[in-house]
Amino acid sequence: MAENTDYDVVVAGAGPVGLLLAAELKLGGARVLVVERLAEVDETIKAGGVNSQTSTALYRRGLLPALTGLHEETMSRFKEFMRARAADDSDRSGPPPRSAGHFAGITLSADLLDESDPAFADMGPVERLALVPQAPLERLLGRHADTLGVEVRRQVELTGFEADEDDGVTVRLAPTDGSAPYAVRAGWLVGCDGGRSLVRKLAGLAFPGTAPEITGRQAIADMTGTESLRTGWNTTATGTYAYGPMPGRVLTVEFDGPPADRQSPLTAAELQASVRRVTGVDVTVQRVHSSTRFTDNCRQAESYRSGRVLLAGDAAHVHSPFGGQGLNLGVGDAMNLGWKLALVVRGRAPVELLDTYTAERHPIGAWVLEWTRAQIAAMRPEPHARALREVLTDLTRTVDGTTYLVKRISGVWQHYDLSGGHPLTGRSAPDLELADGSRLADHLHTGRALLLDLTDDPKLRARADGYPDVVDVLAAVCPQRPELAGLLVRPDGITAWAADTGGDTGEAGSPEDALRRWFGEPADSADRP
Repeated sequence: MAENTDYDVVVAGAGPVGLLLAAELKLGGARVLVVERLAEVDETIKAGGVNSQTSTALYRRGLLPALTGLHEETMSRFKEFMRARAADDSDRSGPPPRSAGHFAGITLSADLLDESDPAFADMGPVERLALVPQAPLERLLGRHADTLGVEVRRQVELTGFEADEDDGVTVRLAPTDGSAPYAVRAGWLVGCDGGRSLVRKLAGLAFPGTAPEITGRQAIADMTGTESLRTGWNTTATGTYAYGPMPGRVLTVEFDGPPADRQSPLTAAELQASVRRVTGVDVTVQRVHSSTRFTDNCRQAESYRSGRVLLAGDAAHVHSPFGGQGLNLGVGDAMNLGWKLALVVRGRAPVELLDTYTAERHPIGAWVLEWTRAQIAAMRPEPHARALREVLTDLTRTVDGTTYLVKRISGVWQHYDLSGGHPLTGRSAPDLELADGSRLADHLHTGRALLLDLTDDPKLRARADGYPDVVDVLAAVCPQRPELAGLLVRPDGITAWAADTGGDTGEAGSPEDALRRWFGEPADSADRP
């Protein structure tokens, strides 16, 4: 633990990833400061939804009611858009199929999804919570962090830092109103400051990858002449476009290289020209309310840590937005890092625990980069790519093909390579329905680990006696899963250990091994509360 610090951790960036990370650190007992250049939440249209891994993470922190509210608000706007389209007699595209997402702009039909696949089992009430746009989610996470007492300083920009291995980090800050710059001391610094991360650059963390080849434009705009636009995702001879599912929302993709200027506002004239080129429809854009440009620049930090400096979210990896993986990937980073860094800050776990952050999250990030590159390859407006696209389209018209792709998009396939032979080990814990009417997620709101005893075994529960400040213990009954004897669930919801009834809970891969691996040595009885 670094001595004589103002904060245990400074987080640079108050986007969704930075806010969630700060909340997780606060739950773990860390003193945390978040600094953010912007005065308010950025309302620019960005990610339009979350996957099941993200909704599950927030559900486990007691945010299900608020998340459900955001989803329902978005669904109401979607229904408004579809009613307007249905009332337009000139719309010949018909209603879109019930969607389970898309791959490279190829819509996946929910009617072809095999929901009986074991990967979708025990997901609980979050399985259909998907339509949650980024800006409302960021406001939700801001309220969550505020409730926990996280200190957030807006209109304050990180300008530099000096880090040393033993004593901590001096973080240099400058208010954007021109006030005098100042510095704070922290034990650790985490860059959640986006794809152009200053933290990453100053830390000297390499950021290799592939160069962009597209310009994407997305906007909410007032438009006329849209009657001939097809709703949903569409591929044309000149690119790809999406219209809807919200009133005024349009997206275009052109393979003409990256934009010369991503920072200047997207004008109505530029958007109109792009829409006309890609769709062939003489749309008139009257006003742009919110807009962004994007590319398929695809890069990943070689490591997510350099000494006392760490990265999370877009600071650690950038890629095209297709498939909606970016926000979800960053949420996974925050959930994985928060509890680990909090334990190290408190001296409860050795610093080597942080090595597991890159070890676990880097492969997931690398997969996302490959997933988005594959979609770009299938979207190119050239003969070889179009031939490949036809093959992919055929596969999406099968149950197996759709189910495979949806499992990937939803994140249910993700797991970490942890020791232990049980099928649940290393995977997101099932949201078990317990006999008292509660579910597993209801017992994870504190951000602590949970040792769940499902066979009323005092010896199993006693194995957590040395971790009263880290691990909650619960004895319960789960009628739907009588084969399970117990679970040790990490604070991020990952199963660290599991056993079935009739098994030997003291064999290699025992709960003691898992407790020591993730939470350090047990506290001496004299130190226990």
